[in-house]
Amino acid sequence: MLVNLTPHPIRIYGWDVPDRFNLGDHEPQMVIEPSGTVARIGEIELGTQYLQDCPTSVEFVEYRHANGLPPRPEKGSPEWENPTTWYVVSLALALAQAGHRTDLLAPFREVRDLSGTVIGCRSLAHPV
Repeated sequence: MLVNLTPHPIRIYGWDVPDRFNLGDHEPQMVIEPSGTVARIGEIELGTQYLQDCPTSVEFVEYRHANGLPPRPEKGSPEWENPTTWYVVSLALALAQAGHRTDLLAPFREVRDLSGTVIGCRSLAHPV
């Protein structure tokens, strides 16, 4: 089962569609509607510093935490090894959780409209 934890429908198109086209010019092979729960990458601000030869302050921020994800399966459990529920999240969140979760997928090979806005993807990625 696929659960979309983003705020937008995930439209998956075939590999034969162009990189850019107007929404509606091609039909997606699949649409994964938002579940109503949005998972986001969490931020922990660690402080401000001034770096040598950098003309502005720099915030040190930790991004590996998540908000809105269901509990993760226990390592070594059947669900850890072979998930039956897959959660589609942003690439940033999936990358931040790689190694900590085995059940996260992210949109891969985006397609855009003629103005450059992402309108879908060609596949889903499993960051490892």
